[in-house]
Amino acid sequence: MKLLVTGGAGFIGSHVVEHFVKKGAEVTVFDNLCRAKLLKKDEKNALYNWNFLKEHYPKVHLIKGDIADNRSLFEAGKHCDTIIHTAAQTAVTTSVVDPEPDFQTNALGTFNVMELARKNNAAVVYCSTNKVYGDNVNSLPLIEKEKRYSFSSSHGIAETFSIDGCEHTPYGCSKLAGDVYVQDYAHLYGLNTGVFRMSCIYGTRQFGVEDQGWVAWFTIATILGKPLTIYGDGKQVRDVLNVHDLVKLYDLFLSSPVKHGVWNTGGGMAKTMSLLELLDILGKLTGTKSAISFSDWRPSDQKVYISDISKVKKDLGWEPNITPEEGVKELVEWVNENKTMF
Repeated sequence: MKLLVTGGAGFIGSHVVEHFVKKGAEVTVFDNLCRAKLLKKDEKNALYNWNFLKEHYPKVHLIKGDIADNRSLFEAGKHCDTIIHTAAQTAVTTSVVDPEPDFQTNALGTFNVMELARKNNAAVVYCSTNKVYGDNVNSLPLIEKEKRYSFSSSHGIAETFSIDGCEHTPYGCSKLAGDVYVQDYAHLYGLNTGVFRMSCIYGTRQFGVEDQGWVAWFTIATILGKPLTIYGDGKQVRDVLNVHDLVKLYDLFLSSPVKHGVWNTGGGMAKTMSLLELLDILGKLTGTKSAISFSDWRPSDQKVYISDISKVKKDLGWEPNITPEEGVKELVEWVNENKTMF
């Protein structure tokens, strides 16, 4: 396999690289290292995963470049037969404040990736998002409990759930545009594509911030004694998926006879957490608690999002194995071992 990983120096991308290098793939990383700039943060760890890969996997070909620049992308991927497209602007709030770079990265960038795939007849894994369903998710009836909301009747959001007629935020729009392009290139040009509409992915080497990566951010803040702001009431729920389970799913798809598909990808009904429940887990693991304040709900925040993962189980024989408690414990250990980085 000659694999191009866009965003390969990011959280998910670096785990993808590590997994496939260990399996003997020839891997090229293409990353503009601009996460901090997109998030408008002073990110001192911007090169952490880049340097991690350079040190531990010297055979990986590291290229700094932007997917919005099709010439440099096509040059970097000219020999690839497989693309795992993890590069993205990932923060909803950032997209609301400054939608143009969000569009350039997520919509135009994905179009360029698909054009490269068409030229090479390459297989594509696309990291989509639950935000493609937008505010429609909030139309489902909920039950409010002490520390969480839950669906009153749904068993989770299926791939047939409506993506139309609702607010998405610019982030949801740009990711949905990419999602549809990947699907269409499969149907129109016969490409091998997997669209994975991901819920909350978390794990080690994730430098969560307030705007993005809430499991990692809550963990980092708790261990360092930083204050936390909860937007809403903290009862919002996500199905959470450890990055190791996610990467195994990508591998299953690429090695399967399935030509193309769209799959909701998360922990499912068995692996969920609310914000308040995560704080309880962190309190037990660390013996400390951050000072908490509350603020207004964010635009189009889904009070509950839980993936119905029955289709991906059926099509690819996959299911997540790592429980939230196990995954958060591993994350706590990693942050504790690397406190000086934060």
